[in-house]
Amino acid sequence: MNQFNQPPQSQQEVREKKKQEYIALARELSEAREGFPFPGINPGSYSELKAVAEEFPEYSSQTDELVDRFMMQGMKVVLRIDPKEVGHVYVLPLNSENAEMDNLFPRHLLIAAGMDERLKRLIVLNKELLNA
Repeated sequence: MNQFNQPPQSQQEVREKKKQEYIALARELSEAREGFPFPGINPGSYSELKAVAEEFPEYSSQTDELVDRFMMQGMKVVLRIDPKEVGHVYVLPLNSENAEMDNLFPRHLLIAAGMDERLKRLIVLNKELLNA
């Protein structure tokens, strides 16, 4: 028993709770239709994205061009609901509607000082869910 006399949660319950929080945050951020400053891509993700874009150019924009668009336009959060999945959360350049070609996942982003706290939490949850 923990300090609140509740049995400890199973790993599956903790993961499900994080997943629900992730989708709720993504929904809130996407429905607000807010633009955010682009904090940059973490270096490991950049290398991975660049390799994938070069190998499969028909499935994504060129990484450097995409980063330039993010830098000029800022970014937005997009939630796409798939009936078979809980949802897909993407980060797109602010003026893009092309989630197939222009997307990053929240986990690809750097966490920067002054960043919206909801966006920081979205990035952290995306990384935690990926590694769970």
